[in-house]
Amino acid sequence: MDKIDYSNFASNVLKIDFKNIDLLITALTHRSFLNEHRGTVKAHNERLEFLGDAVLELVVTEFLYKNYNKPEGTLTNWRSCLVKTESLIESATILNVEPLLRLSKGERRGSQRARQQIIANCFEAIIGAIYLDQGYDQTKLFIDKYIISKLDKIIEDGSWLDPKSQLQEIVQREEAITPSYKVIDEHGPDHDKSFSVGVFLKDKQIGSGTGASKHIAQQNAAKNALTNYL
Repeated sequence: MDKIDYSNFASNVLKIDFKNIDLLITALTHRSFLNEHRGTVKAHNERLEFLGDAVLELVVTEFLYKNYNKPEGTLTNWRSCLVKTESLIESATILNVEPLLRLSKGERRGSQRARQQIIANCFEAIIGAIYLDQGYDQTKLFIDKYIISKLDKIIEDGSWLDPKSQLQEIVQREEAITPSYKVIDEHGPDHDKSFSVGVFLKDKQIGSGTGASKHIAQQNAAKNALTNYL
């Protein structure tokens, strides 16, 4: 069924010699693929994703705790930035994971947004597979290389800051009012909806943003407002 050499990917790309290559194959298997191959495929990657998510958070948290004497809130924001979906997609792209995914024909034709979430989940599943096959220390090395290595840039460019919180702090300090957010427009089907949000100081709009959820659109609107306001 598979023409992909997963052992080659493990050894030459991940730089890991899996004892049980089936763990890696399962990590790359979406639920939809299982539905199309019930007679030959027995498992999908959701349990490995669940495990990988926990291991990823533990490794990143341990690193931050041991290496930075910062307040809890700062460490939490740094961790959130490191493990957010966009970061996982970036790392999976470096590894060229997408062509290896075992997806149904329908999922392959799905929206880019849905596929990107699948890629991020798959990256966590790969972490889970490495943990089960190689143990904690090898998993730490993998996470250090593909996730924690981004921290210096995140701190330097300030991308760990929550735009909504930053905007609120500045506006309250300068004008003693709180920004408000309103949905200006929403379009697309329920499974692929996009929102446009404006951020206002009283009745004056100071920024706008779009996103796949109201939360993301608000963050983008705040980021836009910071550019206009500062």
